[in-house]
Amino acid sequence: MICDNYDNVLERVKAAAVKSGRNPEDVTLVAVSKTKPLSDIEELIKHGVNEFGENKVQELDDKYENVSTPVNWHLIGHLQTNKVKYIVDKVKLIHSVDSLKLAKIIEKEAEKKDCICSILLEVNVAQEESKFGLACEEVLPLVEEISKLPHVRVKGLMTIAPFVENPEDNRVHFHKLHELLLDIKSKNIDNVDMNDLSMGMTNDYEVAVEEGATIVRVGTAIFGERDYSI
Repeated sequence: MICDNYDNVLERVKAAAVKSGRNPEDVTLVAVSKTKPLSDIEELIKHGVNEFGENKVQELDDKYENVSTPVNWHLIGHLQTNKVKYIVDKVKLIHSVDSLKLAKIIEKEAEKKDCICSILLEVNVAQEESKFGLACEEVLPLVEEISKLPHVRVKGLMTIAPFVENPEDNRVHFHKLHELLLDIKSKNIDNVDMNDLSMGMTNDYEVAVEEGATIVRVGTAIFGERDYSI
C-alpha cells in the first residue's frame, strides 16, 4: 500500500512537471517519514526509494543509525542550535535555516566533522505569524553572509505554505519564492548554488511543481495519516 501510494504521488509529480514544460527528472520526491516506523521506511527502500524527510533531530538520528541501507536524509523541521552537532554530517540537506546564528553553528560543527553541510533558507513567504522563516527581503542579505562560511553551502530556498482547502490559493506564494530564487541566482554569489526550491506538501505539491519546485515533501499521501498521540 505504501509503495503504491508513493508511485501514485510520483506519477502526479511527473505529470505536473510535464504540464509546466519541465523535465520530471528535475523534481525530487522526499518521502516524509516523521512519526512513522522504520518498517515503513524499509518497505520503501526495497521499492527503490532513497530520499526521506524527518522533522525532529532525535528521530532522524535514530533512523539513521538503524536503517538497513544508507539513504539520503533531509531535515525539514525547525532546527534548534543545540541539536546541530547530532546531524550535521548525517543529512543530505537541511531545509530549515533561518538565521545567521544557526548557520554559524552549522559551520562550527561541520568544520569539526570535516564536512560541508548543504542547506536551504526557510522563507515565510505568506508571512504567517505561527511559522518560522525569513521575510523575503531578509533572504539576500543572509545569503551573502552565509556565503562567507566555508563549511556551509546554500543550495536554495524552502517554504511551508499555508494549509488551504484549495491548492491554487498557494500558487502565488510558490511563484513569489521561485522569482526570489531566480533573482538571487542571477547575482552569481560565490559558494552559493541556488538551484533547489523545496516547496509543496501533500495538499499542494502539484501546484508547487508547476511553479518551479525541485523538491516536494510528501508524507500523508504516502504513509497515511499520523497519530501524534504516540
